[in-house]
Amino acid sequence: MPFDLEPQLLIILLIAGFVAAFIDSVVGGGGLIGLPALLYLGLSPAASIATNKLAGMVGSLTSTITFYRSGKLDIRAGLKYFPLTFFGGLIGAFAVHIMDPEMLKPLMLIMLALVLVYTVFKKDWGSIEVKKDHTPQKMFLFIVVIFLIGFYDGFLGPGTGSFLIFAFLTMGHDFLKAAGNAKLMNFGSNLAALIMFAFLGQINYAYGIPMAFAQIFGAIVGSRFAIRKGSGYVRGLFIFVTVVLLAKNTYDFFFK
Repeated sequence: MPFDLEPQLLIILLIAGFVAAFIDSVVGGGGLIGLPALLYLGLSPAASIATNKLAGMVGSLTSTITFYRSGKLDIRAGLKYFPLTFFGGLIGAFAVHIMDPEMLKPLMLIMLALVLVYTVFKKDWGSIEVKKDHTPQKMFLFIVVIFLIGFYDGFLGPGTGSFLIFAFLTMGHDFLKAAGNAKLMNFGSNLAALIMFAFLGQINYAYGIPMAFAQIFGAIVGSRFAIRKGSGYVRGLFIFVTVVLLAKNTYDFFFK
C-alpha cells in the first residue's frame, strides 16, 4: 500500500490522532475523533475501525507507560487482569464476522446512561483511593465484567474507557488510579483486536501509522495533564466524554 500521502490528508490524520489520544489517554472516547476522521477520508467502516485500532493501541500503550511512571498504575494487579481484556478483545473482534454489532447498541446505551447517572450523583466517588477487602463473589464478578468489557471493545467499542474506569472505581480506586489501570486493560483489548484485524487484512497502514505516531504525543500530553490536574479533572472529563458518547450513540441509534 503506498505511503505517499497528500499533505492535507497527512495533516488531518496527525491532528485527529493527537486530539483523539489526548482524550482517550484519560477517560477513553478517542474513537469519537478518530473514526469520523478515517470515514471522512474515504475508508470503509470496517477499515476505519481496524485502522483506528492500530492508532488506539499505540496511544493506549503510551498512556499506560506514562501512568506507570507517575505511580498512578497498579502494574501488579493490572498484569493479573490483562489477559481478561486481551482474550475478550480477541474473541470480540472475531465475533464481528459472525454476529451483527448492532445487537449490542441498546445495551451499550443503557450502560452508559447508568454509569453517567451514578457518577454525577455520587459526587465524592473516586476523589480518594479507598483500600478495602473484597469478597470472593465481588472479585469473581469484577473478573467477569473486565472480560466482557474486553469482548465489547473488540466487538463494538464506544464507551470502553468509561466502562473500564467505572469497574475500577467500584473496587475502591480513585479516578486517576482507575484511569491508569483502565488504560492497561484497554491496551490489552486494542492489541488483541488489532491482531485479529491484521489477520483479516482490514488495516490501512498508510493512514494508521501517521495517526499512531500522532497518538504517541497526544497520549503523553493528555496523561501528564491529567496527572498534574488530579482526580477532580479526570472526573469532570469522564462525565463530559460519557455525555458526548451517550448523545452521539443515541442519535446514531434512533436517527440513522
